Amino acid sequence: MASVINPVRSPTHTNQISSLYLSPNRISPSNVALKSRSFSFSSLAFSPLPGKLRVPALSIEFSGWNQHLRRRSSVGFPVAKAAADGAEIEITEGSKSFFEKFPFLITGFFFFMWYFLNVIFNILNKKVYNYFPYPYFVSVIHLLVGVVYCLVSWSVGLPKRAPIDKEQLALLTPVAFCHALGHVMSNVSFAAVAVSFTHTIKALEPFFNASASQFVLGHHIPLSLWLSLAPVVIGVSMASLTELSFNWLGFGSAMISNIAFTYRSIYSKKAMTGMDSTNVYAYISIIALLVCIPPALIIEGPQLMQYGFRDAIAKVGLYKFLSDLFWIGMFYHLYNQLATNTLERVAPLTHAVGNVLKRVFVIGFSIVVFGNKISTQTGIGTAIAIAGVAIYSLIKANLEEQKKKAAAISTS
Repeated sequence: MASVINPVRSPTHTNQISSLYLSPNRISPSNVALKSRSFSFSSLAFSPLPGKLRVPALSIEFSGWNQHLRRRSSVGFPVAKAAADGAEIEITEGSKSFFEKFPFLITGFFFFMWYFLNVIFNILNKKVYNYFPYPYFVSVIHLLVGVVYCLVSWSVGLPKRAPIDKEQLALLTPVAFCHALGHVMSNVSFAAVAVSFTHTIKALEPFFNASASQFVLGHHIPLSLWLSLAPVVIGVSMASLTELSFNWLGFGSAMISNIAFTYRSIYSKKAMTGMDSTNVYAYISIIALLVCIPPALIIEGPQLMQYGFRDAIAKVGLYKFLSDLFWIGMFYHLYNQLATNTLERVAPLTHAVGNVLKRVFVIGFSIVVFGNKISTQTGIGTAIAIAGVAIYSLIKANLEEQKKKAAAISTS
């Protein structure tokens, strides 16, 4: 009996050994359990002639304990049963795990968690603003909790921290500045108006993206994309005219957020650092936090020290106040991380549909939870705007797919 730990391949006999699997003998794939790593040879002899392999009688037999030997990815090792005299070969690649057989379940779970965390964040965030209306400070808390989360993850090596140099820092700083501005202005809008109205205004983001691509980057935007943006502008205008919670602070800050996130996309394309997305987002969060702290101290610092913290603690208590701040920061970071992980798993078309459905979920749940009263015109306008975003996203995704196919054909 001989125990084999690692298979040894001889480069001079590759063709002869491969011919064993390509022989006209019967091959019947089946899921065969690997019962032992011990097997016996029966009169195995090699011809002295180079390149020849003579096997008078080869018998490989597995016996012993009954267990499956699996890789770390839960895929079993291939198992072969060969007999020269019986001329029978059985090969199995092992059984795949349940989630490898049904990958759409993993993708669906990512979408569910992305939507769930986003909805919870928006609802809890708005509840905090109802008794603590300081969006600049809350924006700092969002980023601070995320940065602490990233630092802890780096300390345990999940993921391993990627080093950053001056050149990469210079590329990421404009992205982080736009991220900070867009994030703060979104929170100012959330604090000033209804969550559903802020998301309706933010539905205009594709319009700003298209405008920046056309007039800043010099990219040609097809007429079909411009036409699909018309219902977005019309719908947002209709919703704004009759929105009961409308005020210029909420409207203007949401518009500034759209512009900031548009330029964040532009600078992101220039900041291709070769770093993985998790590390990039961590560095952006750190820089954005440093950008957000000074305006929070200048604009809201005196009020917070005089009566802001005191009033919030008097209304809900110290424990709930601190736990609410912690959880809105955690949900903010996790939903952004889940969004990145989700969108990396799907095609551009699915990405587009997912983004639109996310906004629908947030608007719908916020209306139900907070009981916001909306006029008929506001509801119709919101629906038209969301439909326009969906049409725009589908057209853009199809154009991207066509570009990829054309590029693949040209390279081949």
